[in-house]
Amino acid sequence: MNDGVFNELLESVQQADGIIKGQNTAARITEFAEPEVKAIRTKTGLSQSRFASLLGVSKRTLENWEQGRRQPTGPARALLKIVDADPEHALKALHG
Repeated sequence: MNDGVFNELLESVQQADGIIKGQNTAARITEFAEPEVKAIRTKTGLSQSRFASLLGVSKRTLENWEQGRRQPTGPARALLKIVDADPEHALKALHG
């Protein structure tokens, strides 16, 4: 690694450290809206049980998401985003 690249990386790490310690503010903050799980399920026309099964989660987990007690994370969140964007094709793909 050449000195220029190393110095850029070092500066980035120092800036991140300052942000974490509250000494600096981030240049940009990206926020993602929480998925509206009930609205997404409604688009599919599926019951809670069928939709939960399709996503590979328990009905209770789905209920917690829909009622705002919990929020989906990781792969479940990504899958919900896909279903929201194109319910017809997402369901077709998931049904195999």
